[in-house]
Amino acid sequence: MEKNTDMSVTKRVEILDLIRELRQQLNLSQKQFATKVGVSFKTVNRWENGHTVPSPIALKLIEEMLRKMGEPGKRLLNQYFPEAE
Repeated sequence: MEKNTDMSVTKRVEILDLIRELRQQLNLSQKQFATKVGVSFKTVNRWENGHTVPSPIALKLIEEMLRKMGEPGKRLLNQYFPEAE
C-alpha cells in the first residue's frame, strides 16, 4: 500500500469515513447526528463531504459516543482513535 505523505488529507478522509459510519450504525440522519453532537446539519454535511473537520471538542463528543456503543463502537474507536485505548 502506498503511503500518503499528506497526513492532513489522510486524516480528513478517515474522519469523514468515521462520521458517516458512526451515523449509519446509530441509524441517524445527518440532522439527527448534528443534534446529538451539538452542531448544525450543515456542519455534519461539511464533515462528511470533506470540506471541514470536526473541532477537538466535537471529536471528543464523537469519541464518547463510540465508547457508549459497546462492541460496534469499540471497533470504530480502535480503527479511528488507536491512541485512545
